[in-house]
Amino acid sequence: MLKILLALSAFLLAPQFFQPRNDLFQVNHGKSLLDAHNCYPYDGKWADRIDRALSTGFPVAIEQDIAPYVDPATGKVIAKVTHRNKADAADPTLKHHFFDRVQPIVERALKDGDKGKWPLIVLHFDFKDNATPTLEAVWQVLGEYPDWITTGTKTENDSDLSHLDWKPILVLTEDNDNQEQVFYRKLAPGDKMRLFGSAHTNDKIFQGLNERQKQHAMAHAAPDLLLPKPATNYRRWWNNPWSVVEEGGQRAAGDWTAADDQRLKALADHAHRLDYWIRFYTLDGFAPAQDRGWGAGYNFGSLQAVQLRWKAALQDGVDMIATDQYEDLRAFMKKSGYYSAKE
Repeated sequence: MLKILLALSAFLLAPQFFQPRNDLFQVNHGKSLLDAHNCYPYDGKWADRIDRALSTGFPVAIEQDIAPYVDPATGKVIAKVTHRNKADAADPTLKHHFFDRVQPIVERALKDGDKGKWPLIVLHFDFKDNATPTLEAVWQVLGEYPDWITTGTKTENDSDLSHLDWKPILVLTEDNDNQEQVFYRKLAPGDKMRLFGSAHTNDKIFQGLNERQKQHAMAHAAPDLLLPKPATNYRRWWNNPWSVVEEGGQRAAGDWTAADDQRLKALADHAHRLDYWIRFYTLDGFAPAQDRGWGAGYNFGSLQAVQLRWKAALQDGVDMIATDQYEDLRAFMKKSGYYSAKE
């Protein structure tokens, strides 16, 4: 009898029987997502980025940086996609750049009705301006697509994570408190949530430190100090610079070591224990002549160097791997056998 009980205990405690409260873990059957970093034009240049990202296959995450543009004729704030804090007349609108572009993809997905593949696209907002009119402009755009957008339900208690009503697009945003106010706090219990925020990293542990000390602390602080609170109904993912793994980030990185891998896995495991998805940005590796408007800030210096980090991120369960090298990461995922979703 004791042997039977021990066997049953082991069976019930096996990893596959732990059910996270956060439905995001169902996306892509629990496999990592390619996150297309800065997937929009810079002042008219690199306008092919969204087409490049979508052409790699699905599911895929698409990052759109959002800034306000005030229509001079009406005074209305319009959400535009740009790398600057304020948009101008030439910058594309969120509606045109993203939603018009993905319309045939979404309409085909709705017609097929294969919810096992949803979401096809994770739309990730990086707001360059967190003023209420900018946020409300985005909320209104999302409201135009109720059949496209995955929703949750505002709960009485933040600790109660509602189940998600899956649609072809899932929308994520970041950790700003005014975003939570506009996108969640203003809702009444039972109202539909249109997007989900990220966790606050505990910045208090860096107070009083100079920049060098802060970089050291980021890369060595215990995961539970960096992220002490579990996921909430609104805050369901954790967004991290690579400098929490390797001190100083990409440009200061040396050889990839077993200790680095242990650090990455510890961060991912901790996030998952608290019911968060985890994202790291931005993992690039290229020679200067290969630069397609990406810049040097996130560059490990070579494709071989970044592939070591991509491999570790895939193996260690990182949920969103941000890169500017969309095609290279997708090809690596397929070649490595970690990318299992049907396309």
